[in-house]
Amino acid sequence: QLRLVESGGGLVQPGGSLRLSCAASGFTLDYFTIGWFRQAPGKEREGVSCISSSGGSTNYADSVKGRFTISRENAGNTVYMQMNSLKPEDTGVYYCAAESYWSDCHQFGRYEYDYWGQGTQVTVSS
Repeated sequence: QLRLVESGGGLVQPGGSLRLSCAASGFTLDYFTIGWFRQAPGKEREGVSCISSSGGSTNYADSVKGRFTISRENAGNTVYMQMNSLKPEDTGVYYCAAESYWSDCHQFGRYEYDYWGQGTQVTVSS
């Protein structure tokens, strides 16, 4: 079965950190560009970050630049997103997605993704 599985979400206080993981099962992530997305209650899903298949291209939403870092470990078939200085507005369900056509992240919010994970909840609250 081909799937992506996110983990690492949870409840954290403002200013805290979390590291999300996106692991592939049944296929290798080596040839896929990976995007992280989030959806808050009552809001549309938004692109948060992206890393290309080679790791040479990354992109971030303006709201998370300087606070979030995406990375990949192809040997472990996993993509990570380190989230620091978390804010209440970062609260939402975070999804990772994989697509095989684009080799960069310039317009990652508009790509058609081949696989999606089930999501992991991130709650930032005191």
